[in-house]
Amino acid sequence: MALSLYPGAVSLEALGDVYWNQTSAAVVADFYPAIRRGRQRIAEIASGKEAVYGVNTGFGKLASIRIEAADVATLQRNLVLSHCCGIGAPLPEPIVRLIMTLKLMSLGRGASGVRLELISLMEAMLERRVIPAIPEKGSVGASGDLAPLAHMAAVMMGYGEAFLGGEKLPAESALDRAGLSPIALSAKEGLALINGTQVSTALALAGLFRAHRALQASLVTGAMSVDAAMGSTVPFHPEIHALRGHRGQVDVGHALRRLLDGSEIRNSHVEGDERVQDPYCLRCQPQVVGACLDVLRHVAVTLKTEANAVTDNPLVLADNSVVSGGNFHAEPVAFAADLIALAICELGAISQRRIALLVDPALSFGLPAFLAAMPGLNSGYMIAEVTAAALMSENKQMSHPASVDSTPTSANQEDHVSMACHGARRLLAMTENLFGILGIEALCAAQGIEFRAPLVTSPALQAATASVRQEISTLERDRYMAGDIRVAAELIGNGRITRAVADNILPDLAPS
Repeated sequence: MALSLYPGAVSLEALGDVYWNQTSAAVVADFYPAIRRGRQRIAEIASGKEAVYGVNTGFGKLASIRIEAADVATLQRNLVLSHCCGIGAPLPEPIVRLIMTLKLMSLGRGASGVRLELISLMEAMLERRVIPAIPEKGSVGASGDLAPLAHMAAVMMGYGEAFLGGEKLPAESALDRAGLSPIALSAKEGLALINGTQVSTALALAGLFRAHRALQASLVTGAMSVDAAMGSTVPFHPEIHALRGHRGQVDVGHALRRLLDGSEIRNSHVEGDERVQDPYCLRCQPQVVGACLDVLRHVAVTLKTEANAVTDNPLVLADNSVVSGGNFHAEPVAFAADLIALAICELGAISQRRIALLVDPALSFGLPAFLAAMPGLNSGYMIAEVTAAALMSENKQMSHPASVDSTPTSANQEDHVSMACHGARRLLAMTENLFGILGIEALCAAQGIEFRAPLVTSPALQAATASVRQEISTLERDRYMAGDIRVAAELIGNGRITRAVADNILPDLAPS
């Protein structure tokens, strides 16, 4: 069933459904009158003498050149084709579907001046899985994501390439097989399609959704590590976090308490444990992961606003005037992407330290070296921990802010740019690394918990451990490890390990 889009009021949950489940989308008919009004105004300008940027003028530095009425349609065609300058691998289908949904939300507000026929074509492409092949590189996130959005628009015109049911085809063939026809762009429609922040925003949203899934998983693997190391739950006492007051810290402390509630392992060393305090990677999870949660919640507000925004140029305003502005500049998205990158980096850093603790017999309170049943003959998780360290280090390198970079483009007309697009795109690789780190922690923590037998962990963590063991057996002697790590990373990335525990335990992006 297609998502009914109410442009300006679409929720993050709905957009998450588009990303995770490839839901189709369509603008509700309530917005058709506004779309028609905006289109009528652009049509009037195209046939009149008033010069309006992008309707009957050139673009960028060429804005002073007037275009004759007979050439307005050709102008839009030339704009799109000349801007198809992307390079690199095609963006994944879930990202492209999200891009197209965001563009529908923007055009559906009626301020862009496009025809309903254009919107209907985009909706039909989503429904029939005609997915433009959009190269991943080529946007600096300034005058909109021009190059990648041009590749999307070109497919609508019958140019370029598209995927249909996973098969890459010439655009016109893909449309034809789906029972669709290319559209000839009219006044301003090419500009409306390629101006805007939808590629940067879609990538940032994907990064947000994936980072939040990883954060939830980190609470499960972090709680498992606490029990595997026979750590204390005292640092998760609610009053500690209430005294500081940060919402994310409070919510994470609450989740960790619930995850560990009823653990026989924990109850076995409440009394008589000579250790006074655990290392920070166990003890300070509410403070670190809670701060990351607060960052992601802040970013969620920004990206929800941007997703519902109109970001092309010029715009048809409520008084029927058509004005030029700068909503295409993706600075809010660039900042959001940088913040997500920092949170991803920290979630991986503290998880890697928990892995290092579990494999170190000097720190792991009675666990064998590298969690091997027969250390020496077997190396256990020795090199899995090294892999986690490599992934953590790579994420640190990628976490440098993209938003602080800028380079003038388009003959200095676009003299300050956001770099939001690649700043957001790196989040896909960073979250993939994070899934790997957390997957390795899940393997180590499950192994450590099993070494505590006959004591058992909490019911919630038993369910989480079972989700691991359904796919990956206990490491009784050394074996080929890469497959185990790949499957464990998938358990994190597909959300299976978090679905194993009760839905209401793990904190959402909306504060409780």
